[in-house]
Amino acid sequence: MHVENFKIFSDLVESESFSRAAKLNGITQSAVSQQLRAMEKHFNILIVDRSQKQFRLTREGQKLYESAKEILYLYDKLNSELQEMKKVISGTIHISTVYSIGLHELPPYVKAFLTKFPEVNIRVEYRRANMVYEDILTNSIDLGLVAYPQKHKQLEILPFHDDKLVLVVSPEHELSKSKGVSVEELEGEKFIGFEPDIPTRKATDQIFKEANIEADPVMEFDNVETVKRAVEINAGIAILPQTTVTREEAQGLLTVVPFKGATYTRPLALIHRKGRVLTPAIKKLIDLLTSKDLNAFEADTQKD
Repeated sequence: MHVENFKIFSDLVESESFSRAAKLNGITQSAVSQQLRAMEKHFNILIVDRSQKQFRLTREGQKLYESAKEILYLYDKLNSELQEMKKVISGTIHISTVYSIGLHELPPYVKAFLTKFPEVNIRVEYRRANMVYEDILTNSIDLGLVAYPQKHKQLEILPFHDDKLVLVVSPEHELSKSKGVSVEELEGEKFIGFEPDIPTRKATDQIFKEANIEADPVMEFDNVETVKRAVEINAGIAILPQTTVTREEAQGLLTVVPFKGATYTRPLALIHRKGRVLTPAIKKLIDLLTSKDLNAFEADTQKD
């Protein structure tokens, strides 16, 4: 038995899906099935109860899974400790993030980090929020970045920072000349919104609810870039994270209108699975993302 065998088996158990386990390990679904049968033959046990329609381990299979997790933990721990002994920060970090954070918040941090640690490779995947959580819980990704983090017993949640929410309109919209509006003044406006399951949409719905106004979107999209394009052509107005519209505001494509009498923020967080062994490179990146002082990090890098 090799470590890879235990990794594939662990992914199969946690995802309860042969196709998912295959994708996580870059092999075919048939290869996952062959690995499972090989383990059953090696240990002379039945691992999966094939009389059940749903994926279910036998008692022996459950014991094997628990031991496999211990083996993988010790292997990762050893690898991390050996990396620390080399005093060279290297390796690959896999990050799963929602579009708005990955496109508008993360890039300067990645640039600064790679400047200081050029031996590290960072791979970023853009996902819907629910998929970021799934990636972390199934151990297929090292770190996740989400808005409005949801507590989970298997998740470690580390604050990143808060992003201000602002009203965004087309320069052709009458509100573009306003120096400030209250949420109540938006009654009757056409709204461009995110799809209902997206955390920022839930937050804006709550803002409207507290103001006691109805705001049914005339258009709904799953990412911030498409929402912005709709606002640009004056199809409606939107409430968006301020950092996502900096470029369009500077180019005169969108106008940001401040809210009167209230400030709305969107909390961002870094998440990883509890108990996961963090490599030296991952630890360094976490330190940067949670330090809230990118300028100091960049200045220190220049000294190096």
